[in-house]
Amino acid sequence: MRNVIGALILGLSTFSSPAAAGELRLLMFEQEGCIWCARWEREIGVAYPNTEQAARAPLTRFDLRDKLPDDISLVRRAHITPTFVLLSDGAEVGRIEGHPGGDFFWFLLDELIKKTTGTPAEN
Repeated sequence: MRNVIGALILGLSTFSSPAAAGELRLLMFEQEGCIWCARWEREIGVAYPNTEQAARAPLTRFDLRDKLPDDISLVRRAHITPTFVLLSDGAEVGRIEGHPGGDFFWFLLDELIKKTTGTPAEN
């Protein structure tokens, strides 16, 4: 079940509309009790909405077991939490599995954005 209450409390958006042309989205697959998800939230999640990366790839959260909307195409289903999947026009272009720590997360996300758009997000 989607963690809608948690998303509302944290002021985060839930998936609500199809991807627009050229639109990037960052999906986060999480599950209740995931200590690495909680650590990501403390280290990165609280700041993410205020970053250039979020402006370019807004975060959408899903429970690991959620059924995905039909307009999302993944290379493979997420099996561990957290898993971050960067989408372009609803199709997966790359992913980060697990929580690699703050410095590595930002670096890996910037590399995915750069691979997709040709330009890195600016911090």
